[in-house]
Amino acid sequence: MILVVDDDASVTASLSLLLKQAGYPSRAAATPAEARTLLRAEPCQLVIQDMNFSRRTSGDEGLELLRDIKAAHPNLPVILITAWGSIPLAVEGIKRGAADFVTKPWTNEQLLRTIETTLGVTAARPRPDEAVPGREELDAQYDFGDLLGADRQMLRILNLIGRIAATDASVLITGESGTGKELVADAIHRNSRRADRPFVKVNLGGIATTLFESEMFGHVRGAFTDARADRKGRFEIAHGGTIFLDEIGDLDPAAQVKLLRVLQDRTYEVLGSSQKRTVDVRVVAATNRNLAEMMGRGEFREDLLYRINLIPIHLPPLRDRRDDIPVLANRFLQAVAAVYRREPLSLSDEARRWLQGQVWPGNVRQLRQWIERAVLVSTTDRLSLDDFSASIAMETREPAIDMLPPVGAMTMDEIERGMIQKALKHHGRNLSRVAEALGLSRAALYRRLEKYEIQV
Repeated sequence: MILVVDDDASVTASLSLLLKQAGYPSRAAATPAEARTLLRAEPCQLVIQDMNFSRRTSGDEGLELLRDIKAAHPNLPVILITAWGSIPLAVEGIKRGAADFVTKPWTNEQLLRTIETTLGVTAARPRPDEAVPGREELDAQYDFGDLLGADRQMLRILNLIGRIAATDASVLITGESGTGKELVADAIHRNSRRADRPFVKVNLGGIATTLFESEMFGHVRGAFTDARADRKGRFEIAHGGTIFLDEIGDLDPAAQVKLLRVLQDRTYEVLGSSQKRTVDVRVVAATNRNLAEMMGRGEFREDLLYRINLIPIHLPPLRDRRDDIPVLANRFLQAVAAVYRREPLSLSDEARRWLQGQVWPGNVRQLRQWIERAVLVSTTDRLSLDDFSASIAMETREPAIDMLPPVGAMTMDEIERGMIQKALKHHGRNLSRVAEALGLSRAALYRRLEKYEIQV
């Protein structure tokens, strides 16, 4: 049973009819007191409640009802209904345990999708006391692609990925650079009902502020000076599939507002056109930044964070899953051997123990780079510690670009490109550290990587 709580009889009547047509049994309550009585009397799958009732307009009564529902039924999901201008009230409700919120006016399709997603997420979340399946059991059910490892933390993450993939819930993937956030996003899409539809990857840190609308929503010919032809935006390309918003923490405030609108309403306007378009996408976002801290400093919108963070997945750094290092190293050895047409390669016990003892600031990405360099310097099929020592010595050796050239020998672009390459090598391609060392923002670093066509 779904309980609808609203003091507007026309709203409860229309929602009850909609739910009935969709196959959901429902009950209606006009007041919080009536809702509490019904919840005590009947089992309930979901509550849809308005935030404002006739006695008060501040939303306090709606928050009180939410508090009481979560106190009596901690696992009962609640969807809040609020006006666009009252989104801060809905965000406060999310903090207090609501599963999601919809804004007025909503479309029936949008509301039904939210209901389906909320019920799906509630059913998919593993219970705290639930046993974690082994890697073989998980691989028999799901396709995780290049996501390797059998560390207990990774098994919990893989289990969660598999279970929530079938829903349309937004996912926020966090973790240090090089931990595999893009691989997780790819696994979510691959195991979803949208697997045969587009999977569009967008590096938000690499999009200039002035180009954000054109890149994300498209433009029509003549929308601005260089718009010589119509262009599809990333959301239109991803329609029906999944859009992966990488480095979402690098968005400036103006772009955050524009992104929030399309994620909230599932509508957007092509630049240069006033016609609204509807989009159906599953949103997966990723960042290596602490969005909660950014939110506290006013750098990231609270309402946007709660819109993208229905399912949080935090990837542990490689140093916290050392037992997986030999597994990853062996996979990378075989991949590199295939590329360079080498015989099957292996690690010596000494090299394996040494790899497990490293700090790995660049995480899995850095491990793969070190494996590849060690293979290039090795003359045998069994990599030793000396092979890794030699490859690291090559990495730290001062290249010619360290010395400033005579005036006129190199352009400023060439010098800047060289410094970026040196910083990437020195910091194990950890982009946060590279940007800090060069005195750049991550967005500015991404623009330079694109400008100089430097692959990361």
